[in-house]
This record gives sequence, C-alpha cells and structure tokens, in this order.
Amino acid sequence: MERFFNQFGRSVYLSDGAGWRSPVYRAFLQPLRYKNKMYLEGTYTVLGKDPNSLYLYIGSEKHDITRVPKQTRLTDSDGNQYLIQRAEKVCRGDKPYYFWAILKEICEVTTQ
Repeated sequence: MERFFNQFGRSVYLSDGAGWRSPVYRAFLQPLRYKNKMYLEGTYTVLGKDPNSLYLYIGSEKHDITRVPKQTRLTDSDGNQYLIQRAEKVCRGDKPYYFWAILKEICEVTTQ
C-alpha cells in the first residue's frame, strides 16, 4: 500500500496551529460529491456563503489520524487546509491497513 500512496498520492502534513507540524507524507484527497441538491448551493451564514466543501481522505497505516487532537489541521500541497470531521482505521486482519477520514475545508475570512 505504501508504494501506492507514494506513487499516486498528494503531499500533505498535519499541524496544530501552535508550532507542531508532522513530516510531509502522501495521501489521497477527493472531493465528496453529493446527489442531493441542497449540498450544491452551500449554506449562507452571517459571514457569507459556506460552500460545505467536504473531502474524503485515505492515508497510510503509518499516519494514525484517529489519534490527533480535535483542532489539528491537514494541509495539502496547494496550501488548502482542512479540519478532520471524522476518522477511522480500516484493518486487514488485526493490523491497521489504512485510515480514512471526512475533512472539511477551512475557508479563511480575509479583510482588506
């Protein structure tokens, strides 16, 4: 599996916002596409439109994202940041095989 991640995955890393940062590693990120129209239009909040951008993460058994603190951010090679909404491990027999997660893209508010 590791060769598969290294060959086809994206570069990502985890950080906690207080200075800690994991080494860069490779994982898969894929937008979740919904068939229900309500997800296509986004949600309007006081600050504006929240696009509800959710992504599927699949990563190596070497990077257990089920154990990271709640506000840990995942950053991809384009600089996009995500919060982990839910994470689980998938086992092959009794050993972890890979980890999957649902990520929510962080939309920063900028003022000019």
